[in-house]
Amino acid sequence: MSLNRREFTKQSAAAGAALALTGAVGTLATAPQALAAEDHEDAHGHGHGHRLGYGELVADPDGLLALPEGFTYRVITHSGVTRLESGEFTPSHHDGTATFAGPRGTTYLVNNHELKGPRKNWPHPVPLTEGLVYDPAASGGCTVVEVHRDGTVAEWVGIAGTSTNCAGGRTPWGTWLTCEETEDLAGKNGMTKDHGYVFEVDPHDRRANRGPKPVKAFGRYAHEAVVIDPKRGHAYLTEDASGPNGLFFRWVPPMGFEHGRGRLATLADDAGVLQAPRCFDSAGQFVDDLSRATRIGTVYGVDWVDVPDRDARTLPVRKQFAAGEITRARKLEGMWWADGGAYIVSSYAREESPGTPHDGQVWFYDPRRRTLTLQVLLGVNAAPDQDGAYDGPDNITVSPYGGLVIAEDGEGVQHLFGATESGRTYPIARNDLNDSEFTGVVFSPDGDTLFANIQDPGIMLAITGPWRRQPRR
Repeated sequence: MSLNRREFTKQSAAAGAALALTGAVGTLATAPQALAAEDHEDAHGHGHGHRLGYGELVADPDGLLALPEGFTYRVITHSGVTRLESGEFTPSHHDGTATFAGPRGTTYLVNNHELKGPRKNWPHPVPLTEGLVYDPAASGGCTVVEVHRDGTVAEWVGIAGTSTNCAGGRTPWGTWLTCEETEDLAGKNGMTKDHGYVFEVDPHDRRANRGPKPVKAFGRYAHEAVVIDPKRGHAYLTEDASGPNGLFFRWVPPMGFEHGRGRLATLADDAGVLQAPRCFDSAGQFVDDLSRATRIGTVYGVDWVDVPDRDARTLPVRKQFAAGEITRARKLEGMWWADGGAYIVSSYAREESPGTPHDGQVWFYDPRRRTLTLQVLLGVNAAPDQDGAYDGPDNITVSPYGGLVIAEDGEGVQHLFGATESGRTYPIARNDLNDSEFTGVVFSPDGDTLFANIQDPGIMLAITGPWRRQPRR
């Protein structure tokens, strides 16, 4: 059912009020002086009594990770250094990650490895563990990392023989959905099977991962991230592609389908309906690309258009729509489900987008109102090699201490940074090793540890310190 103009106008006003009441994330300040600004009193004269964030970053004498004073890190896995239970080195190019509570106080992490093309191209591909291989020609996959209370670590393969495992998403039933950011068909780049799918990995049950099967119902394209609406059962997925810009998708399950462990593997390839968004503004005018939005708080209504050929046998999904049919965005990246909806990243927009250039957006999709609201907008960073401003948001998570934590995949200096619920930013970490992006930012189940990866060469880090609730204003 489509939203009419009157209904959308009413819902837009309601959505704005609701976001203000819940303290959702607002605009990101990129000026360096915003990083350690004192909290100000609100309109009622109430101050918060402490500074924003955790203070300035202190350079790491070991040249790896700069952190605020009082914070520490330790290396959990390091490609080419640490080893799997089977004896092979930890695979390289860590990407999307999720945490799960394990037995006896352990923490499980499922870690993607974004490795594309033939195995010979990489010194440390994901090992082809018997029973866990989809395509023996492919180099990517996931590992499962078990961190014990005493600090000991074990790591094993969760899935192998997949390609370009970028982001993904944690399911409400406690598994990981890993996404292939590729459109390679069998015969291309040495592949022996079609790629561009989503696969499910169970960190708790190794036997459940045997005989990996793609969830073809979710479509075949350059997948980035996925979240599941725990109430309605819809899956939301992002596509990181260009020429033309990629899409934000919704998958509607077939009537009577119930999610749960192993249930996605039972779906027919054409089960449910895969759809792309068609957005319109408060005047009822069609919006062709999310880069058109230039103001925080912009609200678009969303209708959904069925995808003609989700398996993209002859034409990539994003090219199956004519101009004026759907709404696109450049570099649709990380997602996180919280506050009853999906936070969605568009990493940047330049000449390939029809709107205004930017260095990052975060949108919030409200499935109940069927609206997209612009929560975060980063202006173009004119000096990315200088420490201070941020650009290129990628993986995100919602912090148990309020607001978002964002992994930077921009130009120059790379950071983990936070955004308060009122929108001010503060640094959490800086990559002192190289210019590689941060990935896989996620808190432990108890909220005490922030895990993140330096993608190249592939280092998983655990950050601890005096975490505290961040001010809302």
